[in-house]
Amino acid sequence: MARHTFIRNTTSYWVWLGLALVVLLADQFTKVLMVSAYQLGEGFPVTSFFNIVRVHNEGAAFSFLATAGGWQRWFFTGLGVVATIAMVWMLKKHPGQKLFGFAIACILGGAVGNVIDRVLYGYVVDFLDFYYAGIHFPAFNIADSGITVGAVCLILDEVLRVRRGN
Repeated sequence: MARHTFIRNTTSYWVWLGLALVVLLADQFTKVLMVSAYQLGEGFPVTSFFNIVRVHNEGAAFSFLATAGGWQRWFFTGLGVVATIAMVWMLKKHPGQKLFGFAIACILGGAVGNVIDRVLYGYVVDFLDFYYAGIHFPAFNIADSGITVGAVCLILDEVLRVRRGN
């Protein structure tokens, strides 16, 4: 019985790493398309509230520390590497927790995607631009979407865990 549980948990671990890889590949594929097809600031309208436009973000979410002078590139890269190690460890430690695993896998794929950008370019390539009445939400990418979906699922997982009394 213990061996069966180990095999199932190890399989779940690889499923979560596979999901992280899917998020990472989708992120990098779309960024390669943007970098090869558009110059900084170029893009095209999709709807009356959504554009595809190439933007560079040298900071973190909402361009936090974007104008800090360059040190933030390595700070956020290092932070991403540490977070990646921690998330892989968490997936290995809790492989059978479905919502938790899904959440961590989404965050992991997104974090690695943005770390790759920082190492390759010195900035993160963003391109999804939503707006309303001339007010633009900060542009983001597939990695950011994975991180956001994962964070929401992580919060939901914790709320459900507390409700169950665990």
